[in-house]
Amino acid sequence: MNHRLLIQNGCVLTLDKTMGDFKKADILIEGKKIIAVQPELEASDCEVVDATNMIVMPGFVDTHRHTWESVVRNVGADWSLEKYLGRMYYGNIGAKLRPQDGYIANLLGALEALDAGVTTLLDWSMINSPEHTDELIRGLQESGTRAVFAHGVPGDGEYWSRESQIRQSDDSRRVKKQYFSSDDQLLTMGLAIRGPEFSAWETAVDEIRFARELGVLCTMHLGFGTWGAVDRSIEKLHKAGLLGSDLNFAHANTLSYEEYKLIADSGASISVTPEIEMMMGHGYPATGLFMENGGRPSLGVDVVVSTGGDMFAQMKFALQAERSRINGKILSTGEMPVKFTISARDILEFATIDGARALGLDHKIGTLTPGKEADLIMIRTNDLNMFPVNHPIGAVVQCANTSNVDSVFVAGKAVKRNGKMLHVDIQRLRKLANESRDYIFVQYGVPEEAWPI
Repeated sequence: MNHRLLIQNGCVLTLDKTMGDFKKADILIEGKKIIAVQPELEASDCEVVDATNMIVMPGFVDTHRHTWESVVRNVGADWSLEKYLGRMYYGNIGAKLRPQDGYIANLLGALEALDAGVTTLLDWSMINSPEHTDELIRGLQESGTRAVFAHGVPGDGEYWSRESQIRQSDDSRRVKKQYFSSDDQLLTMGLAIRGPEFSAWETAVDEIRFARELGVLCTMHLGFGTWGAVDRSIEKLHKAGLLGSDLNFAHANTLSYEEYKLIADSGASISVTPEIEMMMGHGYPATGLFMENGGRPSLGVDVVVSTGGDMFAQMKFALQAERSRINGKILSTGEMPVKFTISARDILEFATIDGARALGLDHKIGTLTPGKEADLIMIRTNDLNMFPVNHPIGAVVQCANTSNVDSVFVAGKAVKRNGKMLHVDIQRLRKLANESRDYIFVQYGVPEEAWPI
């Protein structure tokens, strides 16, 4: 018999436009599914969770994260994009990982995300061998997260070149069959390709077709830096008849106005990673430009070697960067801004339902809708930085941080309760992560920014 859970007396943000939000309501969960959301639910034979003084909402969806970088986190705090690529790729730090390093890196990175209320992430992986693949997946599986494992290519220079004719590893077929034969599971598969700006055009075309043959999401870095505006990659993909809802573009900062519309019209998605983009030099976040052309961006953390793995920071960066862009235009005319064109609710939707849509998971998650799987988080409102709550969505977007995340459920299963992660051996995790970090830096050399090991 399915376990039944009744979450009572929470301020419920369903983010379902039909249902609306509730100042106070209950949520009935049976097994992994949401059964009902309404005030004063009557249900028997349930485990009861008191959500008084809590905001209950869908878990965050991070659509672009290099999860393995957790074991070398924060060493890139002062790295530009050029320096990051030179340190992590082309046979450098990323090439030094052993399979066991990939396991602990993905386990650590996924647990960090869960602890911060991120219940779903797209893991844009770097694959050095089939053994690495297996261990990266094992780390995600053990964490209890929901994830799209985007099967990638090695970080070696012969792969990451505009002339590269090397195709995605045929091992992707084995991975799909061995680990992702069913879509009805927490982990699903994607293909992380280099795309037309980091491989030959013919290679990108073949890899997009390969992803469609496998029936998986195809994600790539595209349209940023000094080359993004020049390459007109989206225009080329459109002319080749390749745009579609199964394509996901990370960054897309410097596209033409027409290209944003082509993406929106095709149903493809953009993953905006605002903090990293503004920090490293990708270009200004595409949030508003995509919205102006009918699109709804999603949000991602991106490189956890340089920033923390939570979505609260990304929501703030995305919101204020876009407001600053529009405000700057108005100020330049000699007028003062009066009304914002982007709201806190928009940003919260980007971080939840729009992220789920980008990953092809909106039929399962992203809103607290009966029939969907119960991926939800509970945020304390009786903490010093939260009360009194006068605008719940504003409280989540502008005031909350990871310390306020009290409880996290994935498919109806608790992974965090009362502010503590469940069934996580922190001492073992720390030991394995430190050992992996030490091994990688001994092989590569300790970066000048890092403390000596």
